[in-house]
Amino acid sequence: MVALLVAACVAGLVDVPVRAAEGPEPDARALRRQLRELTTAPGGPPGAIAVLKRGSRTEVYRAGVAETGSGRPVEATDHMRIASTAKAYSGAVALRLVDRGELRLGDTLGKVLPRLPRAWHRVTLRQLLNHTSGLPDFSADPKFLKLVSENPRRRFDSRRLLDFVAGRPLEFRPGRRYVYSNSDNIAVALMAEAATGCRYEELLARLVYRPLGLRETSLPQGYRMPEPYMHGYDVTPPNPPEDVSEVLGTSGVWASGGIISTPKDMTAFVRGYAGGRLISDPTRRQQLKWVDGASEPAGPGRNKAGLALFRYTTRCGVVYGHTGNFPGYTQLIAATPDGERSLTVSLTTQINKTNKPELLERVRSVEENFVCALLRT
Repeated sequence: MVALLVAACVAGLVDVPVRAAEGPEPDARALRRQLRELTTAPGGPPGAIAVLKRGSRTEVYRAGVAETGSGRPVEATDHMRIASTAKAYSGAVALRLVDRGELRLGDTLGKVLPRLPRAWHRVTLRQLLNHTSGLPDFSADPKFLKLVSENPRRRFDSRRLLDFVAGRPLEFRPGRRYVYSNSDNIAVALMAEAATGCRYEELLARLVYRPLGLRETSLPQGYRMPEPYMHGYDVTPPNPPEDVSEVLGTSGVWASGGIISTPKDMTAFVRGYAGGRLISDPTRRQQLKWVDGASEPAGPGRNKAGLALFRYTTRCGVVYGHTGNFPGYTQLIAATPDGERSLTVSLTTQINKTNKPELLERVRSVEENFVCALLRT
């Protein structure tokens, strides 16, 4: 099972305005039913929660349980692994440093991190943030996967994760095309540390957590989950769900997916981040230069990639955000471009195009229905 888990872990600036969808849109009862049906679908999550916020008004939809056999419902204050939505947090750190003049989007790995392989030196911060760098993905390296399989709780030196692929050239010329890579955000965090002389964890606290009031968000190195938490499961019918919440340590994902948070904190984050409240207007304009590319797993509607942010164009309008998945968890955070309306969806099993492609399409459809409910006037 562990080997399967490890394998699984791996334009213009004018947007479409919010508009009414054709035909009736799901009401609150229908949304609750759809979320409940996800938890009872083959391979579906034992627990699910969706938090919609319009201005100061919050609506919480939930289904299933936080822990099988307990009967305890999922709460917006439960901790969880936020998976690759953590890449938005490393983007927030980097873009704030750009605003402060401590980094530039055109800064190269060769300039900021000269110890990295010479073949990678021309890659820029901008290309790391929009996944057009060509860096080989350390998390797909056979040696890395072997070590994790042998000891899923192994403590890696997070700042040496790129060593696993240091002997490999770039996959393509930087800027040529989009390929999602966990290596990109490891390099972003290392650039932030080199530019400031501060540890990435401290930069997160100073530049992201404190300004947005995130009191239950952290980047640990170990495998333990803080209480209370929604348990994450491997759901592979006909076997019963297996609790994998603390199977893997997070030192091996670090800035690419190691953050632990709550739906409440993630809501506060995406409203500030997707709404552009953390950065200046000039930096924001750079962030919103879109290229072809989807988040992993793909978010609702049509996906485009910006700088550590994705644009999801649904049948009801546009939201900005990020997705993620990790053994036991699948995540979506999204908000309107002004940050006034937001959606956080958290599921307690991993769903992606590789392990459960049909269920992923169903999840994306439900997410789009929630977006439409969010944008409804």
